[in-house]
Amino acid sequence: MSAAISPQLVEVIDVFSSQRRQSSGVVAQLEVCHVERWGLSVECPTPEAADHAAEITWLLPDLGLRLTRFRPRRRHSRRGPSLLTAVHIERETRSWTTTDLLLGLEVGEHGRPRITRAADFATAVGNGLIRLSEADYALRTVHRTLDEVTRHRDINQWLAHRGIFDIW
Repeated sequence: MSAAISPQLVEVIDVFSSQRRQSSGVVAQLEVCHVERWGLSVECPTPEAADHAAEITWLLPDLGLRLTRFRPRRRHSRRGPSLLTAVHIERETRSWTTTDLLLGLEVGEHGRPRITRAADFATAVGNGLIRLSEADYALRTVHRTLDEVTRHRDINQWLAHRGIFDIW
């Protein structure tokens, strides 16, 4: 972890205990936590959310991305957008640590992707919470992903292009 990164941007997932620990002190038990050939798949219940039963997250270390989708509480509800966030991922035998670089994409089921959290990202860079080298990495990661998702017109097609054929 970079010394310049604010501690609230760091999250640790313990694969053996299936727990997610945020640097704020919040610990959540995961319903699903398993290593895949492409990264790590986790699912965390969201009892406090009115519309969502769970948060499903894939960590994609080769791409520098965290992919998040929320499972609706009602079976026939429309799914919300997928969120792709630039992150640094460190893998160890027992745990995976992510450092959120704040910049991301929101991709609707059949809609155009759009860049999100740009203001938070700019503030963090301006305040020195994210180093310039990390900001450059985040910008390159998000713009590359934006270009690829736009070309493939669908997040599932983009994942297939990247060799990820698991059911999302």
